[in-house]
Amino acid sequence: MPEQLHGVTGARLAAFAAEERARYTRARPRSAASAGAPGGGFYAGVPMHWMLDWPLPFAPVIAAGSGATLTDIDGIELTDFCLGDTGAMFGHSPPAVVRALTAQATRGLTYMLPTAGAEDVARLLRERFGLPYWQVATTASDANRFALRLTRAVTERPKILAMNGSYHGAVDETYVGLEDGRPQNCPGLIGQFIDLTTATEVVEFNDVAALERALAAGDVACVITEPVLTNCCMVLPQAGYHAALRRLTRAAGTLLLIDETHTISTGPGGYCRAHGLEPDLLVLGKPVAGGVPVSVWGFNAAVAAGWDRVRRRTPAGHSGLGTTLSGNALAMATLRATLAEVMTPAAYAHMQTQAARLADGLSAAIARGALPWHVVRVGARVEFICAPGPLCNGSDGRRARAPELEQAIHVGLLNRGCLITPFHNMMLVCPATTAAQVDQLVGAFGDVLGALAG
Repeated sequence: MPEQLHGVTGARLAAFAAEERARYTRARPRSAASAGAPGGGFYAGVPMHWMLDWPLPFAPVIAAGSGATLTDIDGIELTDFCLGDTGAMFGHSPPAVVRALTAQATRGLTYMLPTAGAEDVARLLRERFGLPYWQVATTASDANRFALRLTRAVTERPKILAMNGSYHGAVDETYVGLEDGRPQNCPGLIGQFIDLTTATEVVEFNDVAALERALAAGDVACVITEPVLTNCCMVLPQAGYHAALRRLTRAAGTLLLIDETHTISTGPGGYCRAHGLEPDLLVLGKPVAGGVPVSVWGFNAAVAAGWDRVRRRTPAGHSGLGTTLSGNALAMATLRATLAEVMTPAAYAHMQTQAARLADGLSAAIARGALPWHVVRVGARVEFICAPGPLCNGSDGRRARAPELEQAIHVGLLNRGCLITPFHNMMLVCPATTAAQVDQLVGAFGDVLGALAG
């Protein structure tokens, strides 16, 4: 370990990390036994392999969640600021979603046919996000994948363009990054044998000149981007960037897809509505049905007209756009309940007030510790970054990461009753989060920083 790591001495970090890991393990004998249980049937003992990537000695096994609180099988109650990495951004089991889920369960779960009330969902989506046409999928990964296929079909162009450091779920062609300025497949993508850089351009977020050069050949069907980079340390758009992005894509005849899966934290209509952005296509997943696996993707009239042309010349059969369970009855019922009763202006007002309280408290703790870190907030989404800011692009975000330091902080916070998101340092505030819970996290963060910074 280096002598200094992002303002913390290596010796102090090593001692703190060892003490916190031991404390965590002692407190959770039942979760520890579950994590080490042989022959359970799940690969490595977990239903999804990425559950092994939590920065903890082992993941706590959860018995129940309600509102902004989780309880694990050792009886430990946690204030949840991870909220399923946005999937439960409106809290665990919102009452309106529970009512819709319970009512629909008695009427069937999936029909592969439209359901009563589907027209309400379409109206709510149009009114909230501004785009006239919508489709329903199961995950944001699916929605992004389907939308990208459609843009290639409509434009008859082979390529897409993604931002270095962006995240769009399990969509292979977006797993392209920059290494010393050169495009390459992201090294963590398992089993990919195709050079994705042949069909995907990649540029840095906020780099208007690089974007213009990449679009100049006229072969890019679609630019896919988050409006704020959220998965590589949060990176905000610089002044004028989104206006330039929209101007250049229109000039090049390239469609613009904005993925709001994480930035729906901004407000009821997402970042696009709050900032007047005009995407051709929009994707939203994770929290849009209150925690039930549902995603939506919308598009404008020009894209719809293009799809009409494609359908007229394409034989009926497997389109690659949609799955059997897409738009199932349970999905539609919970989607309607979330849009109509959960994602309300009042809920967002509470979330933003408490998120601002959280961001201010974290910033004050960093200042007291005289650490070269900063805090970023996008609506109800807050992140502390263990490096000076602001960050400009995905490469900056990668350099700002401090895995050993972040791991110790995560364990320290969890030992003090607060769960934050793994893989980065993101925290979410939900409608059930109280000021006292925010203050609990701020206090825990200050305690951890005091131990680390001295």
